[in-house]
Amino acid sequence: MIKAFRAWRRRRAAERIEIGDAQWQAAEYPLPFLDRLNDDERRRLRDMAREFIAAKEWSGAHGLVLTAAMQLSIALQACLPVLELGLEAYDGWVGIVVYPGDFVIPRHVMDEDGVVHEYDDPVLGEAWEGGPVLVSWFDKLDEIGDVNVVIHEFAHKLDMGNGAVDGIPGLPENMSRREWIAAFEPAYADFCRRVDAGEETAIDPYAAEHPAEFFAVLSEVFFEAPDLLRDEYPAVYAQLGRYYRQDPLASPDGSSSSRSPVAV
Repeated sequence: MIKAFRAWRRRRAAERIEIGDAQWQAAEYPLPFLDRLNDDERRRLRDMAREFIAAKEWSGAHGLVLTAAMQLSIALQACLPVLELGLEAYDGWVGIVVYPGDFVIPRHVMDEDGVVHEYDDPVLGEAWEGGPVLVSWFDKLDEIGDVNVVIHEFAHKLDMGNGAVDGIPGLPENMSRREWIAAFEPAYADFCRRVDAGEETAIDPYAAEHPAEFFAVLSEVFFEAPDLLRDEYPAVYAQLGRYYRQDPLASPDGSSSSRSPVAV
């Protein structure tokens, strides 16, 4: 009952937000990875993004004035991973803080000798357990290269959904934790080896920082460059396809790409 009431309340709040076709198209144009969606998927993504905007509390940092265009872009990217999972995957927190460009977070770290080190950490985004998602905004997405800050941070939120931030989100009943680990562990070990050897990897080397970062970065790649992920780590691609219930390599009409399809 509570779940149904929350969904009803989201829909009612979303109905009060007016968004025209021109606004949607302007927000979608800089996001070419949305082109793979068929008409029904695009309509559902738009509906979900509208509900997402209504359900969350938005604020701009460092004097940034949030615009409808910013909210639409962030909402579309945030909702793409949960298009088949539902907005309930983002329950339990409400805040989204948008910064103008990258920003600095003060860190306090205690070393093995008990000495506390303080430093400023420049970041593009951060997801807090039980708290808000912080993302940077750039008017031109190519300013930050092949990084999708929004998908990355919201993948962290999905990872946090079952407690530990370990690169293993809460899996549905039809998925095996053992199979997930069997796909991700050797891929992560291989990627770390390649990065440590100085290889210039096509996948962002930041993925080698921690298994949680590996999951977040590879979620970016899954949606933005699925052919790259499938070529490099096909078992990981298959697991992400089953988890997100999407196959980015399928054509918008539902047919598979020229590559052998992955069951999702």
